[in-house]
Amino acid sequence: MTLAVAILAGGLATRMGALTRDVPKALLDVAGRPFLAHQLDLLRAAGLRRVVLCVAHLADQIEAAIGDGRALGLDIAYSHDGEELQGTGGALRRALPLLGERFLVLYGDSYLQCDYAAIAQAFRDSGKLGLMTVYRNDGLYDRSNVELRDGKIVRYDKSPGAGELTHIDWGLGGLTAEAFASHPARGKLDLVSIYQELLARDQLLGYEVERRFYEIGSAAGLEETRNLLSKSPKESS
Repeated sequence: MTLAVAILAGGLATRMGALTRDVPKALLDVAGRPFLAHQLDLLRAAGLRRVVLCVAHLADQIEAAIGDGRALGLDIAYSHDGEELQGTGGALRRALPLLGERFLVLYGDSYLQCDYAAIAQAFRDSGKLGLMTVYRNDGLYDRSNVELRDGKIVRYDKSPGAGELTHIDWGLGGLTAEAFASHPARGKLDLVSIYQELLARDQLLGYEVERRFYEIGSAAGLEETRNLLSKSPKESS
């Protein structure tokens, strides 16, 4: 049985200014299509069919554009954050009834080229409560926040001045419903806090990937991603 995939697509995208004032970041035009459509293409190609979109800001536009996924060969459900944003972890906590016991999660502004099926299988086989994909970044694309030693995550720190860290949280993870049990049932909850708590319990599997990430969370990142996806499939693979 394939895992469901949660996409965190409810943020306000304040860094993008006027671009996302009236259009959700997930629907920004990238190579002639909404960015979210490109993410869904990757998942479908990997054989992942069940997608839960965690939405809030301008959610009605996302639902109108994407629908239930049948036209894309997917089964798409929506989890709404409500009047008050609950944070990335809180959005996932709200969506748990739609996601099942074990699922993948990715950020709504990340374009991640990888073997999703292999990562899902590694997560299942590990028996751990969480998985984090990491990339050797050396401060290149963003501030590195992970220390990986002998293939194992030994530190995850997103605070400024965290020291000489080499890897970065790549943007694709895995979680179980059980991973939320030690956190409050209500109120704001950040995904970072969940990962850090799992790491402290030796319940976070590290999975190193070899390809860089692309993102549309910044103007520069959006331009890079547009350039990538404007190429032919062979060029961008």
